[in-house]
Amino acid sequence: MKGILGRKLGMTQVFLEDGNVVPVTVVEAGPCVVLQVKTVASDGYNSVQLGFADKKRATKAESGHAAKANTVAKRYVRELRFTDGCEIGQEVKADLFADGEYVDVIGVSKGKGTAGPIKRHNQSTGPMAHGSKYHRGTGSLGSIDANRVFKGQTMAGRMGHERVTVQNLQVVKVDTERNLLLIKGAVPGPRNSFVTVRSAVKKNS
Repeated sequence: MKGILGRKLGMTQVFLEDGNVVPVTVVEAGPCVVLQVKTVASDGYNSVQLGFADKKRATKAESGHAAKANTVAKRYVRELRFTDGCEIGQEVKADLFADGEYVDVIGVSKGKGTAGPIKRHNQSTGPMAHGSKYHRGTGSLGSIDANRVFKGQTMAGRMGHERVTVQNLQVVKVDTERNLLLIKGAVPGPRNSFVTVRSAVKKNS
């Protein structure tokens, strides 16, 4: 298991050697700094805390924690479950991955605001005829005998802005000079949002 933090820059397309064109998401992957290394002896499990993107205004606690790694406080800090030869203060760059590898990308999806049940839960519409009084409403909310609406009912509400993991995406190209990963397909989040890229859990390269 290995991983890196980055920023989603947007989408484009690239041509493969066989002439096929594939859509890719460009992710600025690193350079990240190892802020902390946790081990079984000291913390009960193995992990690495990575930091990405300098933070302009930081608390004394954040600055002091980053100073142990001889760096400044970071905006995006995440903990990943791998410790393969990592040391405090070490830099992790895009060359951690290679062309053709499969990865999982974790990010926060775009917020859609308040949405109805048809858009939010993919429910069916009612008849669109003039005599119908049910078009895009919620529909049945359960049995009349319960005298209440059960928790978790698919109703209107806030849509999006959730932690989403997209699995088994292939790394089409690694640009080591600019620390860019070109990942096939779409990843969650708007442009310039932070993402976590890690080795695919369910698929081997």
